Amino acid sequence: MTLYKCKCGNEEEIEKTTIALRDGRWRTIQAKCVCGLWMESEPEEGMPNIKRTESSLSKKKQGDKLWDGAKEKLCGERGINESF
Repeated sequence: MTLYKCKCGNEEEIEKTTIALRDGRWRTIQAKCVCGLWMESEPEEGMPNIKRTESSLSKKKQGDKLWDGAKEKLCGERGINESF
């Protein structure tokens, strides 16, 4: 959660945010104060750590398996550079 502060003294912790171009700047839509001003937040250290756990992102790439199968079907078991 990020703490947003307004110049009027209002503070709010916002968990989920949506960023959009408003008034010529990139703003967090949920960070509009009741006084009408945009609240600001202090930047955190570094970038967030996002871990994606989909099976398609595993270290064993599925494309490698597909290529091996296609190569075997096209070239045969011996390979294309082997002599007869």
